[in-house]
Amino acid sequence: MNHRMRFGIFLAPFHKPGINPTLALEQDLELIAWLDRCGYDEAWCGEHHSAGSEISASPEILIAVASQRTRSIRLGTGVVSVSYHNPLWVAERIVQLDHLTRGRVMLGLGPGSLPSDGIMVGISQSQTRGLLEDGLGVIMKLLTTDEPVTFRNDRWDLREARLHLRPYSNPLFDIAVPAVASPTGPKLAGMHGVGLLSIGATTAAGFDALALHWDVMEAQARHYKTRVDRNKWRLVGMVHCAETMDQAYRDVEYGIEQWFDYFQTVAAFPQMAVPGSNIKEMVSFVNDSGFGAIGTPDMVNAQIDRLWKQSNGGFGAYLMLAHNWANFDATRKSYDLIARHVFPRWQGQGASTIDAADRARATRPALAEVHAKAVEVATQRFAEETARRAG
Repeated sequence: MNHRMRFGIFLAPFHKPGINPTLALEQDLELIAWLDRCGYDEAWCGEHHSAGSEISASPEILIAVASQRTRSIRLGTGVVSVSYHNPLWVAERIVQLDHLTRGRVMLGLGPGSLPSDGIMVGISQSQTRGLLEDGLGVIMKLLTTDEPVTFRNDRWDLREARLHLRPYSNPLFDIAVPAVASPTGPKLAGMHGVGLLSIGATTAAGFDALALHWDVMEAQARHYKTRVDRNKWRLVGMVHCAETMDQAYRDVEYGIEQWFDYFQTVAAFPQMAVPGSNIKEMVSFVNDSGFGAIGTPDMVNAQIDRLWKQSNGGFGAYLMLAHNWANFDATRKSYDLIARHVFPRWQGQGASTIDAADRARATRPALAEVHAKAVEVATQRFAEETARRAG
């Protein structure tokens, strides 16, 4: 295939409450460094402020540290909760990171997913999407023009705001907004000509909406005279790989119950409702519903193929949710297996070596005979030369 799909992770992150948070964050950084060595393209880091599991309060800080431990992987905010921040400062911080990373940064902007975050700063979920729309408009003007921005709403008051540092990236780093099932994300992506992070792509509602999301983006782009690019569409899936299905099942016994409990009883985020009261039911739900793949790399290939077809035209990147279902060693092994056995199919590298091996196999009998004959002739020639010298 000519298309080269990018691969990466969406790192909330998820950690069991009560464990050492210093070591947990260090492990997140080690994971990003491991992905960099394995050839992954992207890592997106989240922002959360409550509920005890998603313990990264600032994706920008995590990116700054990770950038010093990696060489090529691109690092994105996944996502900055715009409703909690003045959009001028969001733009200022990402431009500084753009310089510090020499253009490896990406900007993901969202409304804020946890109600328990927003309530602490006086924001309800009924306000966050409107604030995202306002904030994204301000940020895009700041990043793409030199004109001063004056804007006022109930939350912000900007008066001839300007960036005093222009982006390092030329023309601009990637910008994306998230989508689960509603058209809000695709609407904004099309309006501003930015990318889409389909975080709920493998949920039933999100999967059914994939083709619709792209239709919304294209319609918005036509209306606002912008341009949308499927290569900037990223779909998020849930996977864990091992060399056998039995090993994968044993691996996820480590942490899958805690992750399910978080979305069942802790996080007020109904779009991620997941059923299951024991490990067997949870694994069955992931595999049988299409929500994810717990098993072998072939199962990951099947999930991506299913998403590709449902998207009705393809997408640019497949991101794996970093869920901590398995311990760290098994998690690294999973990402290694995916890099070895899934990347080649979707990046145009697998078929060529298989075809080369098949061609060599087909011609081996005839070529082996020629080779053997050449050795025989050389051996005979040497024997004759030796006999002449002795005579």
